[in-house]
Amino acid sequence: MNLKQFSELLGLSPTTVSRALGGYPEVKEETRRRVMQAAAEHGYRPNRRAASLATGRAMAIGHVIPTALNHEMVNPIFADFIAGAGEVYAAAGYDMLLSVVPDGDEERAYRQMADAGSVDGLIVHGPRDDDPRIALLQTTGLPFVVHGRAPVARTDYSFVDVDNQRAFQRATDLLLDLGHRRIGFLNGLEGMDFARRRRAGFFAACSARGVTPDPDLLSSCEMTEHQGHAGAAEMLDAEMPPTAFLVSSHIMAIGVRRAIQERGLALGRDISVVIHDDMLSYLLNGRDVPIFTATRSSVRAAGRRCAELLLDLIRGAVTDPVQEVWECDLVLGGSTGPAPDSERPR
Repeated sequence: MNLKQFSELLGLSPTTVSRALGGYPEVKEETRRRVMQAAAEHGYRPNRRAASLATGRAMAIGHVIPTALNHEMVNPIFADFIAGAGEVYAAAGYDMLLSVVPDGDEERAYRQMADAGSVDGLIVHGPRDDDPRIALLQTTGLPFVVHGRAPVARTDYSFVDVDNQRAFQRATDLLLDLGHRRIGFLNGLEGMDFARRRRAGFFAACSARGVTPDPDLLSSCEMTEHQGHAGAAEMLDAEMPPTAFLVSSHIMAIGVRRAIQERGLALGRDISVVIHDDMLSYLLNGRDVPIFTATRSSVRAAGRRCAELLLDLIRGAVTDPVQEVWECDLVLGGSTGPAPDSERPR
């Protein structure tokens, strides 16, 4: 069944049907519900080309991914974000346009998409300090949503982020409450905004307790299993090793756990570990009882929310910037315990 046939079945114009399926605010809610119900009953899926002709839109959302510069984006975690966003796009009849570009070509890719009209909006990934992409997109008039935040001159843009500073301050407080004072901090690349905020949270918690972090126990690197293992191994083999680790991702933590086990140490007894990102659909943090104590944040849910917000901007359902900062839950698992007696403050 094509759009014309489906529209005739409902006694509506093709434009009204396309706009109802796309969630446009000018369509009455009663009409939208009627169209959605009929589409489900008859198994109708909109032809994107027809929808594009009817609405004057590209019916596509753009994602620009650099091949190496933002290593955190070329990461399995990105798949969870895309899966969440893709659910929303598909339900609204939108395609996803992924453009993988060489380092330094992001701005050119954004300009091409805007000039060609090949997308109706964009998601910006991996914001960093002094990020030039946000100012560029503000000049194009193309709707966009940032996954994360960036400290740029114009802050009037829409974003969805987690409170990274607060999350890592709470995680550090937990380790300090358990008596740990030598804490190894394995962070992401600190040119990225989220990593800078996480570092600020770690240092704020330490400062409030009068604890000075050891520079030899601080690492900023790509969030991979290999880097997690290498960073933890170097710290554990030092003359004054840490009694705990704060780790910026579940993937890194797998490498940290391997380094701990290689030295005959027990996770949660000899060495405590707190991680971030434990809600990955392909990498569960245990089942009934979490393996790792973690600051919990769903990347898939963030993908869904960014997509919902972007479609609202495209449809004109919202006009002012929408800025959401989500609180992370702190979930206790089997990877944390009291510091050794010799390390506890007197």
